[in-house]
Amino acid sequence: MNTDQNRQNPFFLPYGTPHDTVPFDRIALEDFEEAMMEGIRRDDEQIEKIINNPEKPTFDNTIVTVDDEKDGSDYYDLLSRVSSVFFNLLSAETNDAMDELAQKMSPILTKHANDIRLNERLFERIKYVHRHHRKLTPEEKMLLDNCYDGFVRSGALLDAEGKERLRRLTEEASLLGLQFSQNLLKENKAFTLHITDEADLDGLPDSAREAAALTAKEQGKEGWVFTLDSPSYIPFMTHSTRRELRQQMYMAKNTECIHDNTENNLEICKRLINVRRELAQLLGHKTYADYVLKHRMAGSVRNVYKLFNDLIAAYKEPAKKEVAEIEKEFHKEFSSEFQPWDFSFYSHKLQLKRYNIDAEMLRPYFELSKVIDGIFGLANRLYGITFKENKDIPVYHPDVKAYEVFDKDGSYLAVFYADFYPRKGKQGGAWMTEYQGQWMERIDTKKPFSPENAKNIRPHVSVVMNLTRPTAEKPALLTLSEVETFLHEFGHSLHGMFANTRFESLSGTNVWWDFVELPSQFMENFAIEKDFLRTFAFHYQTGEPMPDELIDRIVRSRNFNVAYACMRQVSFGLLDMAYYTRKDEFNEDIIPFEKRAWQKAMVMPQLPDTCMTVQFSHIMAGGYSAGYYSYKWAEVLDADAFAVFKKEGIFNPATAQRFRDCILSKGGTENPMILYKRFKGSEPTIDALLKRNGISRKKSKS
Repeated sequence: MNTDQNRQNPFFLPYGTPHDTVPFDRIALEDFEEAMMEGIRRDDEQIEKIINNPEKPTFDNTIVTVDDEKDGSDYYDLLSRVSSVFFNLLSAETNDAMDELAQKMSPILTKHANDIRLNERLFERIKYVHRHHRKLTPEEKMLLDNCYDGFVRSGALLDAEGKERLRRLTEEASLLGLQFSQNLLKENKAFTLHITDEADLDGLPDSAREAAALTAKEQGKEGWVFTLDSPSYIPFMTHSTRRELRQQMYMAKNTECIHDNTENNLEICKRLINVRRELAQLLGHKTYADYVLKHRMAGSVRNVYKLFNDLIAAYKEPAKKEVAEIEKEFHKEFSSEFQPWDFSFYSHKLQLKRYNIDAEMLRPYFELSKVIDGIFGLANRLYGITFKENKDIPVYHPDVKAYEVFDKDGSYLAVFYADFYPRKGKQGGAWMTEYQGQWMERIDTKKPFSPENAKNIRPHVSVVMNLTRPTAEKPALLTLSEVETFLHEFGHSLHGMFANTRFESLSGTNVWWDFVELPSQFMENFAIEKDFLRTFAFHYQTGEPMPDELIDRIVRSRNFNVAYACMRQVSFGLLDMAYYTRKDEFNEDIIPFEKRAWQKAMVMPQLPDTCMTVQFSHIMAGGYSAGYYSYKWAEVLDADAFAVFKKEGIFNPATAQRFRDCILSKGGTENPMILYKRFKGSEPTIDALLKRNGISRKKSKS
């Protein structure tokens, strides 16, 4: 800890870095709390200026100011600036001291947000503008509606007693969500499978063995260490011939946070479900799902279940057949009961037999550096943008790479961070985030806003993943699934990088939740396109391109277990909706409730002593509560959109420009269906998804 009394907090100073990027190398732990508290003070000061303004409330002097437009004044949103850094690092590079600070600051920050949203004098000004506004642009109208609705949905219309209750609920939910995530990270990192007998590595490919040896070495152990991080867990479950060890890994993964210890999440989940239900009902909604879906493309619980029922009708029987074929493969060796820890292993054997293809065959062609070149090259081919690594941009860990992004005319577009590998202080999974959004800053604050009187402040976006690490013998060699993960998160980042709106709160990925996955899932479509693979898929040792015959096998195997994968996603969506469509208090045992909730989509036997809910970060702590369906909703959109590209040319620059102009650059400035129809010319249908998956359409049962 820095004890220099003359040292200044870097959050209070001009960063003095390339593109005003975060000076990670100058930030100390104590800087966060000091900057957050000062940010709260500045916010309070700014709110006082707004509510004490003697002028009649207008869009500019009230709504724009509340939205924190960076307009060249002395005020800037310090709290947003420091919070984005702190909470991004809390997911990507945390430690015990960061976790403790998060526990301390979370209720303070939630109280501050409530103080603003429940400020009656401020809301009176907003309400006046909402009722009496004159002609606004579509983007200004969206901002006004979002501002007004945001205050209403945060309790502005409640009486004093209701507001106080809402404060308690939101502060409690914030702390519970934080505790959930911290418990899950600790449980995930606590388990290791330490192997000292090389015979127990039977079936595992060299890549998995080398990675496990490296992990063991890092932990000061002999032999091989496997963890529950995806790059370690998935290859083990797919290739290990040691059934008892697969069972051990599976049970460790699927019993996280239900053990009798301080990391148990069962009661936390129960309380989160009830807190959200109480909050929604306090605000006049029957359920939390009704509250959430009011601002989603789906619009209602009924429409979500219609999507699920349509998918179940089309995919469940094919999924049962897929599982039966894998189980048949299992019973060629065993007469005992087929178990979940057998699925990946025998699924892989069947795929290998049927298509002569598996993930390990493809790894040599997916060296990470070449994958990066390929994905950047795809963006260049579609949109004309280029990426240049800039080592002068500070990063928060040596694994992280920072790039400058330039538009097709050579102008600066964005900063792009990429964080590739798992490590101790990093959450599992993959996500996109940002350290700075995009907005338009007025040059002359005495003149009204106009494109001519504005500077376009460009975004700083980041993708965080847990991909296969390099070893002493080999560079980082990815699976096709990891390439798809990279493409997915990169799609989110394009949504952020192409943002071109006036207001930061409407830019980039600030869109309705069931629309946000369209740009990301759309990019996954390119993973099996031959013309894309030919640009980067070269053998890391020989330099030979991936053979056409191998690419053809990839394409032919594309729909292997596609129905099972669909039902798995639907089952997660059903579980999510089962919790958040509750009208009464939830006091059931979570584990048996979970088994009943998703039974309609289940095609595999369930084990009574496993639990998904307690590690389901998306719906407990990740913003997808009553929204997990959005992955399947967006899949309908992405298949429909890619069908347009297939028709007009997958690299057609005119089609890509239309996608950029109509969707990627527009953020949340208009209703997403309007944006989508502007791109395609009509509303999406499920037909393109069914065609892509080779599934026949069937009518859903009512």
